[in-house]
Amino acid sequence: MKRKVFAALSLCVLTFNLAGSALANKTRKKANAAAIVAMLPASDAVAVIDVKRFLGDALPKLLSGNQKMLGELTAKLDEAKAKTGIDLRQFETVVAGLTAVKINAKEYDFDFVLIASGQINAGALLATAKLGANGKYREEKVGERTIYIFAPKEIADKHLPATGKSAQVIDKAIGKEMAVTVIDGGTLAFGSVARVRETVEAKTKIGVDISSLLNKNATSVMAFAAKVPDGMSSFMPLENDELGKNIDSIKYLYGSMDVVGTTTTLQATARTLQADQAIGLKDTLDGLQMIGKALLGNAKGADKQVYARLIENVKFSVKGNEVSMDLAIAQTDIDFLVGLLSK
Repeated sequence: MKRKVFAALSLCVLTFNLAGSALANKTRKKANAAAIVAMLPASDAVAVIDVKRFLGDALPKLLSGNQKMLGELTAKLDEAKAKTGIDLRQFETVVAGLTAVKINAKEYDFDFVLIASGQINAGALLATAKLGANGKYREEKVGERTIYIFAPKEIADKHLPATGKSAQVIDKAIGKEMAVTVIDGGTLAFGSVARVRETVEAKTKIGVDISSLLNKNATSVMAFAAKVPDGMSSFMPLENDELGKNIDSIKYLYGSMDVVGTTTTLQATARTLQADQAIGLKDTLDGLQMIGKALLGNAKGADKQVYARLIENVKFSVKGNEVSMDLAIAQTDIDFLVGLLSK
């Protein structure tokens, strides 16, 4: 009897220790992510990625239905480690800060900076980038820090067509120059020259309106928060004025993606100025869901049945001036969708 009591007590102590350890780990990661977000300059949108969980847990599950693609990605990570001595899986957290500048009535230009932190040698990683650039970089001093400016497009042009869609993607994604600097021994910042310079100068910071929304999902694999530019409906091919009005009522978007067990969860919340706008937005989303169910309700194809389940599983809710969407996707449906990528 005494041994049973002792065993039960021991099990309780072990359980509490494990739970405490897990909570402490989550708290540490949340604090670490918040500290890195605080390094960003003012941004319109911010994303936080738990790299260890993404590469170590989420990605293998998400790509379990396409083992060839998973194997190729794993091989690339191993190849990068063998050539540079740096394992990208040692990154713990990556945060991205994006700004949007309106060019004309229907076009925005986006600028970004990424800050990556983890068990890495930031100086060694930067040295590897300099070697790979074959001398095609320049240096710029900002205070006591040195920013290294590369021309990645010149390097990419050696391996990709100079014309066509690939070149357009390169021009849009990376522009003409990319800047990198070491923040500390385990932290790098890289992105456009202007954004990296802003990061080093530290004259501006992320607004509380953005950071407070990020904190709601800080322990997910990925969390995001964004201030929506005015007049977003004009950038979409909409023929319905009511739908356009609902989209324009959205002022902030935030949410997260997580993988728990055999389920991937997606959560997104739209914040409007007024509560009645949120109600109108939810009514519109409910209506679109009804249309989707009607169109796919009796579908026979395997792909259409998966889409029907996704539409069926989406849950919309409204609270005050916020409309939330929650979607739980079963691993079997993810396997099917990912499997389509290989066809």
